Amino acid sequence: MNLADGVQIVSFALLAAMMLGTALGVVLLDNIVYSAFLLAGVFISISGLYILLNAGFVAAAQILIYVGAVNVLILFGIMLVNKRQDFVPVEKAWIGKAATALVCLGLFGLLGTMVVATPWTLSSAPIAGDDALVVIGKHFFSDFLLPFELVSVLLLMALIGAIVIARREYLPEEAAQNPQLTLPDRPRELTTGGNR
Repeated sequence: MNLADGVQIVSFALLAAMMLGTALGVVLLDNIVYSAFLLAGVFISISGLYILLNAGFVAAAQILIYVGAVNVLILFGIMLVNKRQDFVPVEKAWIGKAATALVCLGLFGLLGTMVVATPWTLSSAPIAGDDALVVIGKHFFSDFLLPFELVSVLLLMALIGAIVIARREYLPEEAAQNPQLTLPDRPRELTTGGNR
């Protein structure tokens, strides 16, 4: 084994440990804000694994899309919904935890079987470097143009929904009178900028 192989093995071990540790933190922590920050750690470690696979574009897209957009959207969603409720323990919560554990073990067994059964042979002509960007760009604007545009419309809808949730105190009167259209909110004090 030469130095490059040793660095790759150590880097893979560190990234895998980081990914597993932050993923466990996402699931096990009670504070949802800490879980969202740890989810960003999971995404960053996955992008590091992509770098080890010589997929620089996919690693950059992972950070830009998942860390920069999805995780920030989750954090904004958590912080905009300012509903405060006291924690009420759920009766027989162990049943849900046991069912969740069984589902997770089943998925782990299914994925493990797939990993063992898949022939992991390398392609004879791998696409790497700038050629990969050209191929991805051609596919984006030819074969996958419709899904690409639909994702942009979906992101626009999510942006409009976030604005509506953030500005829900300005809903029209008829919507405020209909209890199905209003969201529970704690009272806010209105302050003017000039009077202090």
